[in-house]
Amino acid sequence: MLRAHGRERSERHGVRCVLRDHIGYKDDANGELFRLAYDDPALKVGTVKDTVGVELCGALKNIVAIGAGFVDGLGMGGNTKAAIIRIGLKEMVKFCKTFYPNDGISDDTFLESCGVADLITTCYGGRNRKCAEAFAAANKTKSLEVIEAELLGGQKLQGTLTAKEVNHILKMKGMEHEFPFFTTVYKISYEDTPLSAITETPY
Repeated sequence: MLRAHGRERSERHGVRCVLRDHIGYKDDANGELFRLAYDDPALKVGTVKDTVGVELCGALKNIVAIGAGFVDGLGMGGNTKAAIIRIGLKEMVKFCKTFYPNDGISDDTFLESCGVADLITTCYGGRNRKCAEAFAAANKTKSLEVIEAELLGGQKLQGTLTAKEVNHILKMKGMEHEFPFFTTVYKISYEDTPLSAITETPY
């Protein structure tokens, strides 16, 4: 399983960025084969023996990016956004540990490119953040579906759908209160909860 982290290349001002991705694997030999297949001077590939953790990080970070976009759309500053990212990362870790306790998810996975690095990248430059910012800037007068169509050119939002799926699990388990950030992102996106709840909810 390859979980790509920000696979973009910048050559502005004659500088080519070196990017880093991580591959989640179970079998050592397969992990090394995939690393050799994808590794490149401009794309350094590492391996993480944690397929479940890598995949969950790739999904859950999109919920956090929606929250970060709300903060941007409300015109709040960098400190507020950093706090939202920190809170979101804590709930990512808690969700993984709560619902996948026997899948060998490593704490180190969250510190790899597929974890915190991909989270930061997505919260500053991804499509989920971009659409959530527009949603907040319009004070929810435009639906996320309309914004998606206007801004993404056929691509789809991931964070809102993941927030809906996660909320379904939390609601079934009676655990919404244990994940207040994920719950707030869902309720702002799909219910009448005001945008201000992104910073007013006790986390």
